[in-house]
Amino acid sequence: MPQRNTVTLTDDQAALVQELVASGRYRSEHDVIAAGLEALRATEADLESWLHEEVVPVAAAMTRHPERAIPADQVFEEIRAHHRRRIAAPS
Repeated sequence: MPQRNTVTLTDDQAALVQELVASGRYRSEHDVIAAGLEALRATEADLESWLHEEVVPVAAAMTRHPERAIPADQVFEEIRAHHRRRIAAPS
């Protein structure tokens, strides 16, 4: 038999859980919490995947070739200039 645990929710969280059950979208409070945890698990997995597949390789490349880095001030100035041009351009 699965172990039962107790979780304390804030009043707002408990109200949301009750609202979702009352809406008929979930059969029970347990189903709401389980769906929330599954969504959190998916979000965490997506974040881990993004970090390993995109962030780590870029950081490693920048470590190997720091001369390819663009200073943040330069990047922000280029973004501001681009924005100024877009605002000034006739529609």
